[in-house]
Amino acid sequence: MSEAATRDAFRPAMLGPVRLRNRIIKAATFEGRTPDALVTDELIEFHRAVAAGGAALTTVAYCAVAPEGRTDRHQLWMRPEALPGLRRLTDAVHAEGAAISAQLGHAGPVANAASNRLPALAPSRQLSPLSLRVTRSATRADIRRVIDAHATAARLAVQAGFDAVELHFGHNYFVSAFLSPALNKRRDEYGGALPNRARLARQVADAVRTEVGHELAVLAKFNMDDGVRGGLTVDESRTVAGWLAEDGNLDALELTAGSSLRNPMYLFRGDVPLREFAAQFRQPQRLGIQLIGHRFFRAYPFHETYLLDQARLFRGDLTIPLILLGGIASRAAIETAMTEGFDFVAMGRALLYDPNLVNHLRAQELSTSPCTHCNRCMPTIYTGTHCVLT
Repeated sequence: MSEAATRDAFRPAMLGPVRLRNRIIKAATFEGRTPDALVTDELIEFHRAVAAGGAALTTVAYCAVAPEGRTDRHQLWMRPEALPGLRRLTDAVHAEGAAISAQLGHAGPVANAASNRLPALAPSRQLSPLSLRVTRSATRADIRRVIDAHATAARLAVQAGFDAVELHFGHNYFVSAFLSPALNKRRDEYGGALPNRARLARQVADAVRTEVGHELAVLAKFNMDDGVRGGLTVDESRTVAGWLAEDGNLDALELTAGSSLRNPMYLFRGDVPLREFAAQFRQPQRLGIQLIGHRFFRAYPFHETYLLDQARLFRGDLTIPLILLGGIASRAAIETAMTEGFDFVAMGRALLYDPNLVNHLRAQELSTSPCTHCNRCMPTIYTGTHCVLT
């Protein structure tokens, strides 16, 4: 590791057509500040603070491309009605000298059909552990509509002044669910062999790039490993990543892991806030979480750059820019990522603890985030995502 690598992280860099002031990105974390599925002043302030704190790019989480594609009905839905608020949001971030990205996605089987009051779509019918309802197997017409909806949402992002869009290809959301052998039992051109299961991801990326050209950067948040038995493996994921890179529709891949549907802690690592999650629900759901929640919220120890071993395999395969996520909370972690050849890093919980962290690290006022990785920020998504320690 070298001090030169750390200095490079704080210098300007190009992400596709966008010039960023440094290589540190605020990862998408659902903000819990859109009660009417529209931008609020609270959402604007959340991202303005991150921008003022020195991050190069802040990512607005879960900008659903369709109403049934939300994990609940309070999440932002990309539609013309949302445009004025989105413009106020991008203007506020730009005024602080940062860029802004919209994470576009469809939650698929992770969507809460009970909350959305619309059936959740999945590659195949299954019981959702989140809504306790059976998902609907997406028809070809559904698939075409969702692909087109990504392109439409990307065009809206351009109109709203976003600098980038991040396509959500992870965590067993719609596209990720199609990639997963555990969730995709189809026997048509979207199921079975890996080229078929990867077809949707490639079509979404192509549709978005065709719609927006190089008016903004196009990224994808992409699962390296589902972390569930029978799910997408690292070997298959590396192959799909190669296809996405060869297609030439993406400016970067942000490497992630885990399943919001079956194994969420595989991404987050650290303490499991089971009691705090249970407290967000009424009985009998609360009792159920207390009794068997440990089967869903499995514990994984935290250590810095905890996805690096897997991500290193992708770095060896690909020339496309890669964003390292997972346990990036210190100058040492940033330095490691740069030295290992990653182009950018993404921070989540560390910036919840202190939105001004990037400024502190650059000025060497801190060497590491005080975040304890207790993960008690996770249940606060229901009341406005925040660190409970500050």
